[in-house]
Amino acid sequence: MTISAMKSKAGSSFLRTVAILSVTAALLSACGREDEAKAPAPRPVRTVTVERAPATESVVLTGQVQAQNEAAMAFRIGGRMIERPVNVGDSVKAGQILAKLDPVNELNTLRSANAALSAAEGQLVQAENAFERQDRLLASGFTTRANWDQAQQALRTARSQVDDAEAQLEIAQDRVSFTELKADVDGTVTARGAEPGEVVQAGQMIVQLARRDGRDAVFDVPPQVLRTAPPDAEITVRLTSDPNVTAIGRVREVAPQADAQTRNFAVRVGINAPPAAMLLGSTVTGTLKISGAPVMALPATALTTNEQKPAVWVVDPAASTVSLRNVEIVRHDPGTVIVADGIAPGDVVVTAGVQALHPGQTVRLVGATP
Repeated sequence: MTISAMKSKAGSSFLRTVAILSVTAALLSACGREDEAKAPAPRPVRTVTVERAPATESVVLTGQVQAQNEAAMAFRIGGRMIERPVNVGDSVKAGQILAKLDPVNELNTLRSANAALSAAEGQLVQAENAFERQDRLLASGFTTRANWDQAQQALRTARSQVDDAEAQLEIAQDRVSFTELKADVDGTVTARGAEPGEVVQAGQMIVQLARRDGRDAVFDVPPQVLRTAPPDAEITVRLTSDPNVTAIGRVREVAPQADAQTRNFAVRVGINAPPAAMLLGSTVTGTLKISGAPVMALPATALTTNEQKPAVWVVDPAASTVSLRNVEIVRHDPGTVIVADGIAPGDVVVTAGVQALHPGQTVRLVGATP
């Protein structure tokens, strides 16, 4: 190939290369102008309008169902117990016998009192007859006033002896009745304190009877909860073994002194219309709602970070742009964040789409809710 041919071929290749570069530059320039012409579309976000509202906190405690009134049933006299026909868990009716003492001594005392009354009544008859005779003789003038006075005094003494014998008889009858321990109301036996054959003292607990006129849920409550709980608060009592069994109760009694070990206070909550499933001794939970000072609550999804600190995206309603703002958090749970500072009531905060935002970005509000 000649030198002139080679130069001609090189010139043609150079011209083609220049043409390709020119076309490519024109295309890139056109794409750049097209991108500049198309502005980015506003990003859709969900928002919430900040409001300050009273904070409501639920306090859940575990307790036990007990009778509102429990009585320790005991004999009024001492003796050897020979029978106790009831046991723990038994239901009893008013007037039912709970236990018996050996009544031999009391029956002997009763017979002695009967005999003493009979003797006193005989002496009274003699004294009455003697006084009647002295009264007739005095009216006829055949006796002295001193004899009449003596007969009258003997009559009074005989009547007093009859009164005393009658009182002793009543005491003996009462002591015989005291050998039988009876239930004063309907209830359930929750404890026993003595067994047949034991010698028991007067006032010693034989059985403990839970009366059926009410049920309490008893809780150990920390002092800080007592301080913040509203007066006459309504408490939801729920059976632990079956959460569907619920009842409403109110505080009936607060222990005046804290427990020496736990430093908590025993609180008795009266259960209104307790369900049959809430048996004595059942484990229950009590839920109390406590309202605190007004706070600003946000959904947990609104929270992000800025310089390793909690932050939220705040929307400027006029420009529809977002800015990142650090906040101070009081507390939070999986669903809610309580904010103390950094935002104010009326601010519009992004709750969904926070990870894809940047400062100054234009947004479009979707499903904004107060």
